[in-house]
Amino acid sequence: MIGGDEATKAPAAGAPQPLEWNFSQVFGERAAGEEVQEVDIISAIEFDRTGDHLATGDRGGRVVLFERNDTKDHYGHRRDLERTDYLISRHPEFRYKTEFQSHEPEFDYLKSLEIEEKINKIRWCHAANGALFLLSTNDKTIKFWKVQEKKVKKVCDLNVDHSRAMGNGPVVCSRKSASSKQCMENGGCNERPSGYSSIDASLPSGGVPPLRLPVVTTHETSPVAKCRRIYAHAHDYHINSISNNSDGETFISADDLRINLWNLEISSQSFNIVDVKPANMEDLTEVITSAEFHPTHCNTIAYSSSRGSIRLIDMRQSALCDTHSKLFEEQEVPGSRSFFTEIIASISDIKFAKDGRYILSRDYMTLKLWDINMDRGPVTTFQVHEYLRPKLCDLYENDSIFDKFECCLSGDGRHVATGSYSNLFRVFGCSEGSTEATTLEASKNPTRRQVQTPTRPSKPPGTLPRVLRRGADTSGADANGSAFDFSTKLLHLAWHPTENSVACAASNSLYMYYA
Repeated sequence: MIGGDEATKAPAAGAPQPLEWNFSQVFGERAAGEEVQEVDIISAIEFDRTGDHLATGDRGGRVVLFERNDTKDHYGHRRDLERTDYLISRHPEFRYKTEFQSHEPEFDYLKSLEIEEKINKIRWCHAANGALFLLSTNDKTIKFWKVQEKKVKKVCDLNVDHSRAMGNGPVVCSRKSASSKQCMENGGCNERPSGYSSIDASLPSGGVPPLRLPVVTTHETSPVAKCRRIYAHAHDYHINSISNNSDGETFISADDLRINLWNLEISSQSFNIVDVKPANMEDLTEVITSAEFHPTHCNTIAYSSSRGSIRLIDMRQSALCDTHSKLFEEQEVPGSRSFFTEIIASISDIKFAKDGRYILSRDYMTLKLWDINMDRGPVTTFQVHEYLRPKLCDLYENDSIFDKFECCLSGDGRHVATGSYSNLFRVFGCSEGSTEATTLEASKNPTRRQVQTPTRPSKPPGTLPRVLRRGADTSGADANGSAFDFSTKLLHLAWHPTENSVACAASNSLYMYYA
């Protein structure tokens, strides 16, 4: 997956070719000049483990589900596929499935704190019996949702014979009478109610026809979301991460100072497994920024901190994992420390590779790839925002330096991606000999503002100066000379688990690309 020592010259002819990205779909595209509502801005994206479903959450507390439809509409039946002697190549296509309101705004009266409905994270759980399950969380409350196709039942036949109805009046009159009446088998009655007149109604020849019961039939199916459990009152600080365990039974939730372990079936209690809160809050030096379960080892958890370190813990060691089994951090270059050093070193997101061998981390300036068997430093560093180093003062003034960008890996582990400003996102190749560093824009023409940057094959950590590592940018403008727009930022994106397809959020729009 990752190359070792390589020369600074161009890679050999056998080096992997860069991916050619193409626009696939867009959902919620806004028209030119259209104002975007705050509640419509996407705040979370997640594929399920099969890649057949995609979920997004927004700042309005809604969760929108999409399902893949190209396999159903274009591939045909299994028997037809078995007869096909060639590989069908088609990029994933999705369609809208359903949406539901996951969270509502709340107010904590004890702390006089308003709790936003914004969805911070979404995680898919194992599907069962044709139903989809997922976890969603805002700052304080986690909810477990079940989405299942429900049959819509309708009454198709009523006790009305329109051919014998007279005028617009009722066909059957249901008037109570004080006197008791004996009804005949055909629906007639031996005794007429008081005040009955022969002109009120006329019986058809042959008596009243037999009673017909309504028939309920199923016309269609519709997805229905139901909240199964609510996991609340376990975090004093804002939840920044949730992650499913590979055992399918438990998950973790993390805030700034604690990580809790939950059982999916039990919402009344959780177990605190990590607590970094000092006895005196003045002694606090770092906070938890992200946490993730190992994809295959149910006892291993990785969490990152605001000081740029990643800790690996083993839950088998003790009930409270106050000591780590491994620590991953990059040594600071002597003489490079400044006022912004700790701010830009804070890790905003970490992701395990599918095989669990590597961890991808994102700080403000770079992407770093770590080998869990080698804790002396990152295997590869990808420069994302090096061109912003001279502008850190301005970014601090407008709070952009605190933006939290997510990262993702491809299913085969050969590529990584992360977002940037001006609705741009960057894709890097991490195979041996790869020099790929592509910049794309979240639009229908992703290569319109592509930034061509000089790249070099990666070397072991420490052998290259910071500005010469993979994908280093040296300008603050795109290929057309346009300045980057720091008000439009691409924070959230996800990579399809089995194919080279990326979904990314630009404000309220969901863009999808394939290679």
